[in-house]
Amino acid sequence: MSTDKTTASGDDGDVEIDAAEEQALRERIEELEESIADLEGGDDQQKMTIVATQGSFDMAYPPLILASTAAAFGWDVVVFHTFWGLDILHEEKSKKLKLSAVGNPNMPVPNAVAALPGMDTMATKMMQKRIDDNGTATIEELIDLSLESGVDLQACQMTIELMDYDEDDFYDGVTTGVGAATAIQHMAESDVQLLV
Repeated sequence: MSTDKTTASGDDGDVEIDAAEEQALRERIEELEESIADLEGGDDQQKMTIVATQGSFDMAYPPLILASTAAAFGWDVVVFHTFWGLDILHEEKSKKLKLSAVGNPNMPVPNAVAALPGMDTMATKMMQKRIDDNGTATIEELIDLSLESGVDLQACQMTIELMDYDEDDFYDGVTTGVGAATAIQHMAESDVQLLV
């Protein structure tokens, strides 16, 4: 003779539990244990989001160096390029980025001299020579390294349209069609958020 009820002992005496109820409780306990295990194990991968807004020669380096370094440590990295920062990912424009001499407090010349025609070109050539002499990677090499390391280099769709760029103008591997909402979502999930 089979029964559909189980008797359980408790502090208040014997309690009868329906077999279907008992099975449902066991399944729920298993689900909760799995959820706790997932939370405890978790995703240990750290996340970083960098927003690159400046497209001058000297400002192309920080987001790419930080992104490729973090990726080398196994981080999930997104660099969202918007406004002038988009030129870093533009194949043609990235090769013509200039270092601005005017308003740069670290330039060894006063602003009146820095504003003279040709000073930006001269400052850029001086910095390129230092980079070459030091064996530092070029912007193009850092873009390649970042992409190879799994960095998601994103081009802001609104800025692409604003600047009248074509999606084919960017390096292969660059993610286009990304909006601010997607960038914000990654920022919200990130351990580190930087604005460059």
